[in-house]
Amino acid sequence: GARPEPPAGAAGPPGSGPARDEEPERQCPICLGEMRGPRTLERCRHSFCGECIARALQVRSACPVCGRFYGQLVGNQPPDGRMLVTRDAALPLPGYEAFGTIIIQYVFPPGVQGVEHPNPGVRYPGTTRVAYLPDCPEGNKVLGLFRKAFAQRLTFTVGTSLTTGRANVITWNDIHHKTNCTGGPQLCG
Repeated sequence: GARPEPPAGAAGPPGSGPARDEEPERQCPICLGEMRGPRTLERCRHSFCGECIARALQVRSACPVCGRFYGQLVGNQPPDGRMLVTRDAALPLPGYEAFGTIIIQYVFPPGVQGVEHPNPGVRYPGTTRVAYLPDCPEGNKVLGLFRKAFAQRLTFTVGTSLTTGRANVITWNDIHHKTNCTGGPQLCG
């Protein structure tokens, strides 16, 4: 944990010289050297050299010690997709027969891979995907999370399809969706 800093100009142990605000005896966990221009991360309270943590946060927006995330995560989902939401009160999902269904349709036109994709400049075909949620409080909460993930470009990516083996296509990006109205997890239901 962080120790309180002595007031500016306060004397340290005999023979140590005047105390300084940056507490020079503290070691930076990144460079393992004496802490220079210390900066403490707001949420986790870990401290680093100012230059060290600035460089680290440019590479990954997370604390190098504990992994706590700082900033907004943005993925590489093609930017021109649309997420359309409709509701069908007459279509119940197994286990949620008392509720209707939220139908999510993801629509992507064909495009060209950008620098953030595996093969920049290579075309990918358009696609439409459909997913289902129960129209209940929990389903609506998940819908809110799906909307946030889609807005941050995390729901899809461009790569090789695990189901078809085709390369340079839009694929799901590890945010699991119910894509079948019936069946268990093995059938995406």
